[in-house]
Amino acid sequence: MAEAKTAVANKPAWVDLSTSDAVAAREFYSKVFGWKIEVNPDPQYGGYGMANVGGKQVAGIAPKMSPEAPTAWSVYIGTEDADDLAKKVQAAGGKVIAQPFDVGDQGRMAVFQDPTGAFISAWQPRAMNAPLPTGETNTFGWAELSSRGVDKAISFYQKVFGWTPKTSEMGPDAPPYTEFQLGGESIAGGQEMQPMVPAQVPSYWLVYFAVDDVDKSFKTATQAGAKEMVAPMDFPGGRFAILSDPQGAAFGLLKMAPR
Repeated sequence: MAEAKTAVANKPAWVDLSTSDAVAAREFYSKVFGWKIEVNPDPQYGGYGMANVGGKQVAGIAPKMSPEAPTAWSVYIGTEDADDLAKKVQAAGGKVIAQPFDVGDQGRMAVFQDPTGAFISAWQPRAMNAPLPTGETNTFGWAELSSRGVDKAISFYQKVFGWTPKTSEMGPDAPPYTEFQLGGESIAGGQEMQPMVPAQVPSYWLVYFAVDDVDKSFKTATQAGAKEMVAPMDFPGGRFAILSDPQGAAFGLLKMAPR
């Protein structure tokens, strides 16, 4: 058990979707990624559905807890102590949006906001302690921060999670790209918000899912009701696309180039 906790500390440990229509969302993502989704019948979990691929839990889909909550994907960073982490967040200039609380016997979670306004969640595993499958087909592929004031965000994540920034220039018309590293391994990315994004869009984390063929998955998703945000395109590390699902939650598709 201790090994499992250590394995997820300070890395993406879980992703889930809070949505205005959980039934429709389950149907959509099942079509796009072939997920088998089982809803927990226990009322304390509020209709939470667990998506499985090849016997592994890969994501959650749940009805929104309150009408004013956004329909959006959340990234959870693993921690050994959610309460201690909440103190670190406040000390580093972030906000605690939901104080740490128990999720049945599964674990303990909290929701934070970084100094640029992006929401990030934390997961302290108990019964639910398997590492998040990453990079396998139709599982979590990458988490990326689009930030209004990324330098402040980089400093915050360094203090809170011990992430080391590795920044690369992306050309004359694009902001630099920062890879967040832990022990030399790149675990997430971040960038200043692109100038074409409307001013009312706040800083946010985007979840990408790994697929075998970005164009094929993009077509499947749009045929199932998703809207194009960024059409499939190449980048130095592979190919990606960004869509919004039929309820309005943004997500990405990612195929990394062979190394």
